[in-house]
Amino acid sequence: MRHKELKHWTAGVAHLLALPSGRARLLGLSQWLKQICHVDHFVLFVYEGNHRPLALFDTFPADKRKVYVDDYQVGPYLLDPFYLACTRNQPPGLWRLRQFAPDHFYLGEYYLNYYQLTGLAEEVAFFVDLADGAKGVLSLMRSTASPTYSRDELQLLDCAQQVVEEVVQEAWQQRRDQQPRPAQDLDHQIRAAFEQFGAHSLTAREQEIVQLLLRGHSSASVAEQLAISPGTVKIHRKNIYAKLGIGSQAELLGLFIRELSGSAVEGESPLPAGALSQ
Repeated sequence: MRHKELKHWTAGVAHLLALPSGRARLLGLSQWLKQICHVDHFVLFVYEGNHRPLALFDTFPADKRKVYVDDYQVGPYLLDPFYLACTRNQPPGLWRLRQFAPDHFYLGEYYLNYYQLTGLAEEVAFFVDLADGAKGVLSLMRSTASPTYSRDELQLLDCAQQVVEEVVQEAWQQRRDQQPRPAQDLDHQIRAAFEQFGAHSLTAREQEIVQLLLRGHSSASVAEQLAISPGTVKIHRKNIYAKLGIGSQAELLGLFIRELSGSAVEGESPLPAGALSQ
């Protein structure tokens, strides 16, 4: 970044922090970050305990918001590498999606039948620690028409971490003060549906394997995760498909999404049956 550009960028910080906290400042943050590099879409999800992900801010048009936010909140977030990183208490910082994705994520059904529908080519995100153990994830998304983030762009974005943290933390505190979330576990039914998926016919070990397959792990990766042989995993997969009456991993994802849709909290807009398996 040249001297003139640096001066313009730092002046932008002063303007940003002068904006009212909340949506206005989050929008200002997105515009400020665009001075560093091109970004197609921003979304800030807050992952808090047993609540469903909360979209605190986004820049999506209405049609794209349905896929990126509404459909995501129904249950696919349980397969999202960023969400799973938060459950492992990933430290704050700038992270690429591919750093957390399982070995077959980009060949798996979650990617091919859900994530790919978003039209995204790459996603990087700022992870921010929030009060009471919540995590904020500000995603910077690029469509397939845009190039991947370069090393220089990532280095410059990394310099913005402290500003991002301040803006996100203030926005979250304001939201909590103005609109506290109900104490009940809003996604308890969805989590239970995921954890109990196939329980009526599968063994506990087979359920473990199903969860890893849905998240994009290959048979070899499943074997490594569970300390069993790849051959044993293949036998389990064959038995799982037979017990569930399906013939492929695509059908497995479709069945999973249909069960999640049936478990959606009343009043929400569930994903249409089979929408991600077509």
